[in-house]
Amino acid sequence: MLNSCKYLTIVLFIMLSSLIPYAKAPTVKAKDTGGTWIQQLDYLVNNQPELQGAIAGISVRSAADGKILYEHQGNVRLRPASNMKLLTAAAALNVLGEVYTFPTEVYSDGPVEKKTVDGHLYLKGKGDPTLLKTDFDKLAMEIKKQGINKIKGDLVGDDSWYDDIRYSVDLPWSDETTYYGAQISALTASPTTDFDAGAVKVGIKPVDRKGERPAVKITPETDYIKVINRAVTVGQDGKRKISIERVHGKNTIIINGTIPIHTKGVTEWISIWNPTRYALTLFKQALEDKGIEVMGKIKKGMVPDTAKMIDSHYSMPLSELLVPFMKLSNNTHGEMLTKEIGKVVEGEGSWNKGLTVLKSELNKFGVDTNTMILRDGSGISHVSSIQANQISQLLFAVQKEKWFPAYLNSLPVAGASDKMTGGSLRHRMKTEDLQGKVKAKTGTLSTVSSLSGYVDAKSGQRLIFSILLNNLLDEEKGKHVEDKIVTIIANQ
Repeated sequence: MLNSCKYLTIVLFIMLSSLIPYAKAPTVKAKDTGGTWIQQLDYLVNNQPELQGAIAGISVRSAADGKILYEHQGNVRLRPASNMKLLTAAAALNVLGEVYTFPTEVYSDGPVEKKTVDGHLYLKGKGDPTLLKTDFDKLAMEIKKQGINKIKGDLVGDDSWYDDIRYSVDLPWSDETTYYGAQISALTASPTTDFDAGAVKVGIKPVDRKGERPAVKITPETDYIKVINRAVTVGQDGKRKISIERVHGKNTIIINGTIPIHTKGVTEWISIWNPTRYALTLFKQALEDKGIEVMGKIKKGMVPDTAKMIDSHYSMPLSELLVPFMKLSNNTHGEMLTKEIGKVVEGEGSWNKGLTVLKSELNKFGVDTNTMILRDGSGISHVSSIQANQISQLLFAVQKEKWFPAYLNSLPVAGASDKMTGGSLRHRMKTEDLQGKVKAKTGTLSTVSSLSGYVDAKSGQRLIFSILLNNLLDEEKGKHVEDKIVTIIANQ
């Protein structure tokens, strides 16, 4: 019996000893007036209530030599959310170049006789996500200047520059009607200079009498959208609760709820169904506004080899397009850029070819894509997984590229109030030690928040950081944690 007890004691000792390497390492509590910045980060990560039960991947590098100065689970694959756009932008700049533009072309396949095109008019899109109604107006005006008053045939939209797969593989069904989940087409249009391609802007304002329907404005003005307004203007003490939804598979927008009289309106952006036809409708409207009659129908097709180009429009250069893409975190731009690099390098504008090129380009920057899961170009996927150390490696490597100033300029700037400067960081990190000194890409998904970029520290050196927070209960609280982390890094 004694030997058995002795044996049991030895076994328990061995079992307990084997657990020691896996036990949680003791943390050093950093006081306000003491402790290194690394100790402060360790303490924050291990004691921040918002991170309990969550997963944090953090990487901090020297921008000068790329040396990792701090990491916490830096090699753990995590969902990057819109930090994915850092990868897409770098690959797009490397493949396409800063001055690359996206053309939209107009063709006719018949002669012009007596101010009439005896044939069809074609609108061919080549991936421009920035087309506005005013651009269609300019195209129509140029056609008018050529002495054309009538199109005998159809108005045909050619979106064959990309494939006809409209959604990335992991897009949630619940995002289908949101502006950030809009369908992807080589021929599309944007409502405003935020360039949310494939969407319309819906504005709702109360009227002067209770019990009546509020006023609704669609931008751009188009009959492509049908509005069913069920909302009601209520008294000033009433609730401001408006819902705006698009019917699946249709371009019918239903508005419900209440909005108090004499209060601020409600604005939302809603994706449309069939962006190719949407762009065609706007173009036809522009033609008719300029007195050009289209006798045929609106339909989808391809420009025949015998057709003649009669006009074209070019987007802003890529270096400028990156500003709304990155600062406003525009998902449609990310997906269209992914398809574009696939088209240019592999001859096919698809996600499959685009992601193949993306991985190839990232490898050139020392990023190990064999350790990642990449499924789209915007970060809306809940399957894509990247390590913080790999993102910080990319941010270090791209500094040597001639296009890096354009890349850096596209990042949101902490505390900068101008929308096209501060972007998604314009309301964050406004303290003296951070304002204007942090340039970084934000990211948000359900349960995910991320922030990666550059910070000019108090010590005078520039540091690179990547923060990926997953399995959060509250993404907004996660952003407060990110700000605390960056504050510690900036003040070292």
